[in-house]
Parts: sequence; structure tokens; C-alpha cells
Amino acid sequence: MKNIKLIYALIAIAVFGFSSCNDVLDVQATDAFAEDLIYNETEQLERLVYTVYNSTESWGANKRQWWARRFNMEVGSYEAIFNFKLLDQFRLRAGMTPGTVGMLNGKWDNYWDYVRLANEFLDKVDDSPAMEKDPENVKILKAEMRFLRANLYAKLIRFYGGVPILENALGLDDDFALVRNSYEECVDFIVKELDAVAAVLPETRPGSEFGRATKLAALAVKSRTLLYAASQLHDPAFAPSNDPLYTYSKPTKWQDAADAAKAIIDLVGARDLIAVADAKEYQNLFLSPNDDILFARPYSSLYYDFGTDANSLPDQTMSPSGYSGWALAAPTHNFTLQFNMADGTTTNDASFDPANPNANREMRYYADLNYNGAEFRGRKVEYFLSDDTSVNPHGLDSEQGLGNQQHSSKTGYNIRKFQDEGIGTLNAEGLVDGLTGISPERPYILYRLAEVYLNYAEAQYHLNDEGTARTFLNKVSSRALQPAITASGTDLLEAIKRERRIELCFEGHNFFDERRWMNESHLGFDVKGLRWTKALDGTETSEEVSVVERPWMTQHYYLPIPASEVEKAPTMLQNFGY
Repeated sequence: MKNIKLIYALIAIAVFGFSSCNDVLDVQATDAFAEDLIYNETEQLERLVYTVYNSTESWGANKRQWWARRFNMEVGSYEAIFNFKLLDQFRLRAGMTPGTVGMLNGKWDNYWDYVRLANEFLDKVDDSPAMEKDPENVKILKAEMRFLRANLYAKLIRFYGGVPILENALGLDDDFALVRNSYEECVDFIVKELDAVAAVLPETRPGSEFGRATKLAALAVKSRTLLYAASQLHDPAFAPSNDPLYTYSKPTKWQDAADAAKAIIDLVGARDLIAVADAKEYQNLFLSPNDDILFARPYSSLYYDFGTDANSLPDQTMSPSGYSGWALAAPTHNFTLQFNMADGTTTNDASFDPANPNANREMRYYADLNYNGAEFRGRKVEYFLSDDTSVNPHGLDSEQGLGNQQHSSKTGYNIRKFQDEGIGTLNAEGLVDGLTGISPERPYILYRLAEVYLNYAEAQYHLNDEGTARTFLNKVSSRALQPAITASGTDLLEAIKRERRIELCFEGHNFFDERRWMNESHLGFDVKGLRWTKALDGTETSEEVSVVERPWMTQHYYLPIPASEVEKAPTMLQNFGY
């Protein structure tokens, strides 16, 4: 691990250099920051906790990379590809190495830097003057910091498998010959920490504290962690490397996962998800705080994640090129075929017409995707090329259209989800001005109730309780205006997986879900797209095309430990295959 020394001046710089979850950080300090000042007052400790809230994810895959702040894990999943020049941003085609994982470089360092900050805080806070003067509030701050550290570990083991468990900050005289704990030990540590903080954190928070940890947030992290641990990827009989760094063998694993989800379900009364009448109302669920959100990263005019770098928001980064957007992620046609028809049938059924792929699809298709002909920001999306430009011009969003044509979609789709279409206006040239506007309180959702219901459905399926699995699966699917799912057996499991793909799309889940299910046909595949053409008579037709081949390499179930870390601590075993 790098930068382990206890340099509190550096911490203080971090406190005021990072953005925060509260506008109290707009206060500027006028003198040097000393350790005794930080730990003397609750307000100063709050600022340190707010700094570590920056460890939560946001719109980008990697906060340390300028470009990677503008797209997320979807470009390395079944959902999408990186669109601009089809660059291999995560080296899924070239192959990851301990020397580089492309735009995920620095992920390891970034997580551990925040673990270090959390540990330094936890080492000092119990004996601090602030704890003595204001124990009730400082105990909550301590629970928040433990929550953030547990959430960091949950992310570390998803990317790397078992990692060293460090509950204290390392000092100058400590042993740096770090050894990785087993995956199971890491899961046990995360669960222990989350159980402890769930007993201290408030169940909910007022709107003014949206984005801060709650009991429900802690239980949601526990639910996801135990579901992942129970999955095939960590089963010793199926794991690609049957090594304790990756395996989880508890016989109660599915019951534990079910119980973790049920704890949240009991607290919310197994209520229905917020009802929506149409695609627009569904879109709006992702634009402001609501009761279905269990934990989110605030992002608004008051809560910046990257200073004033508002062009990292999806309005700019994901709008089609003809709208002045960068269209950095292009959903694959393979993935779009996962969206059902409005009547609940699939794209494998006769109700789907490949010649009219956008007709009669389920509501979330229209909420989540931009496609040729979609009504978006005041006009129709136009990906088509014209057979004869003297009769019909090329589409505004095509490779011969408006804006930066290198950003035109290579698959015939762009991401609509998360976009606030009240931002930006069409100008006289047909482009959109104002895509970098900030909508009030727009969150980046990290955990929400729909995921918990799907976690519960999956766990109950594996416990052979198909009735309960269908009940909670349908709570999610029926909110999306789909008919009741009546499947059983393996068809039910596939329905649960499909629902996760669609309901949670572009939220950072699929990259890990396909891995934990070991669904290699969705990890390495021929990426398909639709090429649209406009004929002389104005008819627009599409042709399915191969865009790029994404191979699958078994070692890509995990990222490699950075070579520099293994060189500094040879006791830190490298992941298999690297």
C-alpha cells in the first residue's frame, strides 16, 4: 500500500480539497490544520467523514481518470461498449495485465487511500475531545466511517477477490509484508462491520441529510455482499480458481443472503415500489430523491463530485452526437434484445418483428434507451444514413450528421436513463445548448429497494421457495407494467436474471452479475448493432451488423493486483492468470 504514513496535514488538505456531501465544506480555513484541531470538535470530524464519502461511486468508472469520470462499468459489460473510436478502455480485448487495466488504473490505490483515512479516524476518535464533549453525535460519525470502510471492502472484493483486512492505520514501524485474507474472511468482516453500524445508524434521514448513511444503507450493502458471496463464481465446485482467495463455502450461504434482504423488507413492510404510469414517470425516479432509494451519491448545484466539472453528467456524456452529446457508451443490440415486448413476451417470440425492433416494447425500453426514431429533447433521434442525400439528408445523429461525428453511435443506440431532458434547448443549428446544466438534487443511486427485492427473489429461488421468489420478482416487474411472471424451474431463474439486467441496467451491476453467474456467453461475445438506412421514399430500415468482437479471458473474472503493489510487498499474492 502506498502513502501509509500518518500525515494529518495531507488529511486536512483532502478534507478541503475533495467535494462533500454538505455545503458546510464551503467554509474556508484560515490557518494550518493540526491533529488536535481535527479531533477537538464534532464539526471538524464531520468534515473528515464527508471526505471519505467521496469513496462512493458516481457517474464515472474511475474518479482518477478524466475520461473515466464520464462513463461507467457499462462499457465493460454485456450492456454496452465504449463508443468513441471503439476504444478498448478496460483492455477487455487486449487483455488486462498487472501493469495496466486501462481506465481502471488507480482503482486499487484509490480505494486503499480511503481505507487508510477511515482507519486513521477510527484509531483516534474514541479517545478524542470531540467524543468526550459530544458522544451521541460522534458515535454516529464513527458508525458512518465504519460503514464507508465496509462499503470499500465490498467493492475491493468484487474487483480483486480476498484482500488484506486492515482495521488500523499502519505506522512507520509497522510490518508492510501484507498478506491477503481469504474471500470468506473478507465477507465475514464486512458483515460484522455492517451489523455493528446498523445498530447505531438512524433508519432514515431528513431530506437535508440525503446521501448520508442509514441503517437501511448498511443492510443494503450487506444484502448485496452476501448475494454475491453465495453465487456460482465463489462456489468451490465452479470457481475458476479453487483458492480461498475467491471461494465461499458456507452451507447456509443462500439462507444468509435471503435473511439479509428480508431484514430490509421487514423494515419497509414489503411495500410496493413507487408506482409509475409510463416511461416518463419511470425516468423521473432517477432524477431526484425518493423513498425507493436506500443510498445514493448527491449530485446537484450544492453537491458537486468533481468541483464544477458538470460535463461529467450523463446529459453531456450520453446524449447522441447530433445533440452536442459525446455518446460515450453505446448499448449493444445483444443487450437491447433482453427488453421484453409490452405484453410480456420476449424478443424470441413471434410478437417481436426484427424489421420494427422499436415497436411495442416494454416501458423501460423507451425510458432507458435512445434508438432510431425516439422522441428526445425536442426532435427524433436519427442514426440513419441516406441512400441519396439529394433527396434525404443523412440523419442528424449519424456518422455524417451534426456535432462531433466521431461520437456517432456505433450500435444504433445510446443511453437515455439518468438524463434530465429539462436541461438543454435546441439552438438554431439543431444542436443542444446547456447540456452541462445541473438539475436540483439529482442522485447517483448506489442501492435501491428494487435491487433488494431482486436479491431476495434470487436467494429464495436457490432455497427452492419459488412462490416467494415470484412474489418479489413481480413486485419489480409489475411496477414496470409487465404482466405477472408465472415461470418455474430454470425459466424462473432466467426471468430473475433478465429482470436484474433490465431494471438495474447502466447502474454498475451487470459487469459483476454476469461474472458471478459465470455467464461467459455474456462476457465474451460478438457485439451487435443496428445499421439504419433511409431510402428514397423515406422508409427507414435496419440491418443487424457485427460491431466488434469481445473475447473472454478467464483471468478477467478479477482485476490483477497492480504490479507496483506486488513488487513492494511480495507477500501480496497476484490474482490467477496474471
